[in-house]
Amino acid sequence: MGPASSTPLERDARLVNAREHRVKPGEIAVGVVIGRTSEFFDFFVYAIASVLVFPSVIFPFVDALTGTLYSFAMFALAFIARPVGAFLFLWIDRRHGRGVKLTIALFLLGGSTMSMAFLPSYHTAGIFAVLLLGLFRLGQGFATGGTWDGLPSLLSLNAPPERRGWFAMIPQLGAPLGLLVASAVFAFLLTTLSTADFLEWGWRYPFFVAFAINVVALFARLRLISTPGFERLYESRELQPSPVLEMFRDEWRTVVLGAFAPLASFALFHLVTVFPLSWVMLNTHEPPVRFLVIEIVGAVVGVLAVVLSGLFADRIGRRTVLGVSAALIAAYSGFAPQLLSKGSAGEWTYMLLGFLLLGLAFGQSSGVVNGSFSSRHRYTGAGTTATAAWLIGAGFAPLAALLLASHFGLLAVGAYLLSGAVCTLAALGINREWGRKAV
Repeated sequence: MGPASSTPLERDARLVNAREHRVKPGEIAVGVVIGRTSEFFDFFVYAIASVLVFPSVIFPFVDALTGTLYSFAMFALAFIARPVGAFLFLWIDRRHGRGVKLTIALFLLGGSTMSMAFLPSYHTAGIFAVLLLGLFRLGQGFATGGTWDGLPSLLSLNAPPERRGWFAMIPQLGAPLGLLVASAVFAFLLTTLSTADFLEWGWRYPFFVAFAINVVALFARLRLISTPGFERLYESRELQPSPVLEMFRDEWRTVVLGAFAPLASFALFHLVTVFPLSWVMLNTHEPPVRFLVIEIVGAVVGVLAVVLSGLFADRIGRRTVLGVSAALIAAYSGFAPQLLSKGSAGEWTYMLLGFLLLGLAFGQSSGVVNGSFSSRHRYTGAGTTATAAWLIGAGFAPLAALLLASHFGLLAVGAYLLSGAVCTLAALGINREWGRKAV
């Protein structure tokens, strides 16, 4: 007997959505992009609110800087809860199938996000409002641990060898697309509502939207994990979960390298999305809409750069793209953060150049060492590596960057970013050396 499966649920999704039980490779790509965009929309809705809303609504008892730091500490809770959720949802996957796991995880993610729309203010509920925010954020992180569906692996395994870079970048499009939509929604609300109305009730609408997007993403992904091709890979153990402890025992080196390899892009990820919005709001008198527009334009640049990363990777190799982009990020870290204090021109330069580098690096950062996993552990190893990388490289980045900038200046933010670039270059070098020894 193999692992239990949620076959009826997944078969129903296939019958409703897939004509003649066949799903084309292009539809797999669309499903992956929809799924990742929904997750990052949830992510950025909270991130933007942690700067524009929570310091005054949930933490009005402290100054603006401290309130934003508290918001960023809450932000980190999801990354701490994510490994716990991943461990439990892998057990659900083995016992009850991927359809059940994914349904529970996405409804929990959407429900936790939507619950924030009903969050009372500190003036209404006191410390209870703070505790609820922490609880809902933990729920988001716990649920995100279960959203790993193996679809990026399915794309990679079905990709022609000469197009691996192109297929690797497709799931990464979800990040800039999610930021674009989230920033546009908040910009629209800030433009059409007074500040009082926005802080009273307007900010709640994006959290409602997140639940609806998650439902759409659920059905888009269920139709794909129920395809015959996915099921064949599952039965052949290519996409079958293995016990986490056994995977660590057999392949801990690959997990460690995989967690550190994308740190340059993951550190930059928050230093061009979450941190600069907080810095500008705290240190200038500019309206938030203006900077949200910069983020929207930056997200478009990020989408284009992610696509370019796929083209470059297929010509010169994924590791080369990651290594070169990490070196460029290291150079960027030496001068770019200081641009945030140079007015509008400095902000535009910092953001657009940052998103260009982010897209090139982030586009190839997912699973760069996943091919080193054995087929038995590839599914669990890939998910575990992604979880560890986000925790190490991204979970505390906004908090650390704002703390460093407020105490030591923007130059210290550059040093923080440089450390991520160094980790990426070291991990890539070690992985190559180990690969040579294994030959």
